[in-house]
Amino acid sequence: MIRILTASTENIDDPAAAVDEIKAQLDLDHKLLKNSVGIVACHYEFVLSGTAKAISESLPFDIAGTNSSLQAVNHAKGTLLFILMVLTSDEVCFKTALTASLKGGAPGKKIADAYEAAVADRKEKPALIFAFAPFMVENSGDEYVRVLSEVSGDAPCFGTLAVDDTPDFRECYMLFNGEHYKDKMSLILVYGNITPKFYLATISEHKLLDRAALVTSSEGHILKEVNGRPVVEYFQDMGLTKASETSYAMTSLPFMLDYGDGTPPVSKVFIGLNEQKYAICAGAMPEGSTMYMGVFDKEDVLITSGNLIKEALKETAAPSVMIGYSCISRSMTLGSDLFAEIDLVLGEIAQKAPAFFAYSGGEMCPTQISPKAAINRFHNNTLILCVF
Repeated sequence: MIRILTASTENIDDPAAAVDEIKAQLDLDHKLLKNSVGIVACHYEFVLSGTAKAISESLPFDIAGTNSSLQAVNHAKGTLLFILMVLTSDEVCFKTALTASLKGGAPGKKIADAYEAAVADRKEKPALIFAFAPFMVENSGDEYVRVLSEVSGDAPCFGTLAVDDTPDFRECYMLFNGEHYKDKMSLILVYGNITPKFYLATISEHKLLDRAALVTSSEGHILKEVNGRPVVEYFQDMGLTKASETSYAMTSLPFMLDYGDGTPPVSKVFIGLNEQKYAICAGAMPEGSTMYMGVFDKEDVLITSGNLIKEALKETAAPSVMIGYSCISRSMTLGSDLFAEIDLVLGEIAQKAPAFFAYSGGEMCPTQISPKAAINRFHNNTLILCVF
């Protein structure tokens, strides 16, 4: 059994008041069990002011997470908000890990080294891995997920990349035990008798354009050729030359990528062109995969989110907890109606279970899971839920 506690504060510039508010809501003296860990999301101003650090250092367990542009728990939602979810249990236990810097090459090896050091005294694989990392244009989230799957024996991996509300995403931090990083990943490994379920919403099938394209040359998250031609010619054919030349201008036009291996397609985002006029994407674009461009809008975000939460509650009528991350691109399509997706998701579940929700710069979540293995994927433009 896992007990879930949640807390929030809007006290950005008063660390002492924020600590008191968080502690009062958690009531740790009466509710904390033997093993505990915390998951956090907050606006980056909580990081810069030192308040996030003060809160983390005041609590007697490890805390990991990211900053975000919008976040919510059952009783609070906001942009300038700090939220915390505590998982505490007498039977289930938790281990945490922090990687070395993921800059300078070989990020996969650094993630593997951190994981293996954390599990050196464990024989069984974790029932669940939570993963948190900053948004780094030079790295691919697909590499993160691939390595975690490989070293863990395909344990289910669920997590997020940091995101913020600056125009160029310059304040994206992974948070771990009071410190903040632009170049490291943290992990929470969950051991014990839990059976998490995972749900994903991307884009409705009827929103995909009927012009499939084959990825014929790529290198990780760098897309070079489509249908045997330079990728800039593909954008030209689609009437997107001007948009492709502006960073992040095509976040409402996701690529659905079919790996051709029988697994569900996943969504990827185009970020911009590099000096060689290759497309920088927010996830790997494997050669031989088929991509379909879609058109994202507010109506479809809300339809797919609503359908997803109904599916989750139909399968798990009385969940113990729901943890959700949604891509920042979904938030962008909502315009001034910033909280529409949060209200829709939490409105359905807030009366049933503790909930935690934040926006994301990239989502890690299995597309398929069995008792033996999970097929973990890295996503963009996606709402992901972990329910148990």
